[in-house]
Amino acid sequence: MDETTEKPKAGIVHLGLGAFFRAFGCIYVADAMAASGGEWGIVGVSLRSADVRDSLRPRNWAYTAVTMAPEGETMRDIEVLTEVLVAPEDPAAVLRAMADPAVKIVSLTVTEKGYCHDPATGAVNFEHPDIVHDLAHPMPVSAPGYILRALQMRHAAGEPPFTVLSCDNLPDNGALVRDVILGMAQRLDPALADWIAAHARFPATMVDRITPATTPSDITRISAALGFAEAAPVLHEPFCQWVVEDDFVGNARPDLAAAGAQMVADVSAHEHMKLRMLNGAHSALAYLGYLGGHDTIAQTVADPVYATYLRQLWSEVLPAVTPPAGVDLNTYADALFERFANPAIQHKTWQIAMDGSQKLPQRLLHTLAVNMEAGRPSTMILLAVAGWMRYAAGRDEAGGVIDVRDPMAERFTDIATTHQTPAEMVAGFLALQEVFSPELAKALRTPITNIAQHLWAKGARATMQEMQP
Repeated sequence: MDETTEKPKAGIVHLGLGAFFRAFGCIYVADAMAASGGEWGIVGVSLRSADVRDSLRPRNWAYTAVTMAPEGETMRDIEVLTEVLVAPEDPAAVLRAMADPAVKIVSLTVTEKGYCHDPATGAVNFEHPDIVHDLAHPMPVSAPGYILRALQMRHAAGEPPFTVLSCDNLPDNGALVRDVILGMAQRLDPALADWIAAHARFPATMVDRITPATTPSDITRISAALGFAEAAPVLHEPFCQWVVEDDFVGNARPDLAAAGAQMVADVSAHEHMKLRMLNGAHSALAYLGYLGGHDTIAQTVADPVYATYLRQLWSEVLPAVTPPAGVDLNTYADALFERFANPAIQHKTWQIAMDGSQKLPQRLLHTLAVNMEAGRPSTMILLAVAGWMRYAAGRDEAGGVIDVRDPMAERFTDIATTHQTPAEMVAGFLALQEVFSPELAKALRTPITNIAQHLWAKGARATMQEMQP
């Protein structure tokens, strides 16, 4: 951006300014302002480290978005960010930004674990150390804590609340973050909870864009192509979809429809389709593909055994999905396969495998529960769950150590070191009530154990091939 160009004033604060939001949300907002105007500049907030802030600062918060298509790359400058704050350095500055009446929306992409909730129930986890801290101290550390304290400041100042816009891959993400915030507010100040419930808005959203992690070699290549140092590019596939429940405080929002977003009354059909078909398949391929020696999703689906498995997995998932109006699920699955197979997208199986304890319930277990209630077979979904357990146990099929990134990693290690046989390990994982309800765990024990015994003995690819007709 030319230094003489006037930036838009901030109308949005975004918590969790990683590559994912910069690859879709910032682009939609920039396009909405280009189409219809408005002051919707974005103050980005890093909740942990200064890395994103430091990499964006040299270009005055502008960055390059790279579309990675099979036929080649295209690059675009994105100039919607007005500032980037680092929460641990100055939490008060973050709260001041969120409490500013000019800010109408606080959006967030903090991953499943960032909501500090119980994945099995969706309720706020009052024993989570960040929640304990945030209810006891005015300067918060968690995303829910920042939202709660900023709403408290708005309430005290007599200002209207902002809209809270979750963009994470969670079922009913708007209702989930609302329940977390209201649960905390009820403990902190019941009158504040009543005000939030009456006046704040928490629209649900569904976001779909594959965004692989940016590597040092990507930065080198992109900087060379641009002719200047670009420290913070984001890479993404050509496809993008943003479905947003049109429920904002005072109807204050960018013209997202002009930018191509779908503004709807109910997101749930789009959300369930994506979580169960795309995200569920991604997780299944991540665990089983990693175990089978595949580094990326594109490599995994290029393996004919895994490609057949993916189609069989979707055949089990489809009956549990009610499609949005006008969507054919088989056509949607075909399009997903093409996106997964895009060789330009180096989406690491290890990257997708992170935080499985937080992802498993909505991506795979909900579908399993629906199928079990209907009496439908779910052999390939069960294999995916067993694959997660094999992966989470921390050893690959050659005996090497897996760097398992998960909030429950220490408990996984305890299971792996205190249980010897596959049956014992399955029992240990099914006992994790934060992931599996007791009823589901009881129903899954025998079928998962049967699959796990093959998986541990023969490996992922051979087991998968053995189970295929």
